[in-house]
Amino acid sequence: MIKDFKFKIIKNILNKEEIKLFKFWCEIKHRINFNSFDSSICNNADSFFYGDPITDALLLKTTPIIEKNIEEELLPSYSYTRIYTKFGECRKHIDRPSCELSATIHLGSDGTKWPIYIDGHEIYLKPGDGVIYLGTKIEHWREEFYGDWYAQVFLHWVLKNGQYKDFYKDKRQHFGIKK
Repeated sequence: MIKDFKFKIIKNILNKEEIKLFKFWCEIKHRINFNSFDSSICNNADSFFYGDPITDALLLKTTPIIEKNIEEELLPSYSYTRIYTKFGECRKHIDRPSCELSATIHLGSDGTKWPIYIDGHEIYLKPGDGVIYLGTKIEHWREEFYGDWYAQVFLHWVLKNGQYKDFYKDKRQHFGIKK
């Protein structure tokens, strides 16, 4: 199925209690961030959440759900959370090999609706909803944000028998740690 696949929206990948937990977690992370901002492909985004234990645990929890949706066996790679702030954006790009299959899950926000664009399609997600896509093949981006904050977690996998299988755990020794 992966050869014909571009993207798929998965409603309620997080339940109400998980949404509540991650919203509080994001609000706390956003308010205590004093020196870690991402300016690579994304402007105005708090970016200090690579491989956090709670989001790597979410990566492991969701792996069977994603496998069922794409009918392929996967190896988890890594998680990465971004909290965008006013005027944040994410330029059009494709991902590195560790992101052969990616999911973007909306964790919470100040209430501002903000689409992600995947292969030119405008996609709006509610908290707890996710979209999976071929990160290394499909261009994706976000245009400028005008709210206070918008949080999402990126979860990444490689195909178990694919060309990027060596990127299992993003070549880390353990989940929940930085490279």
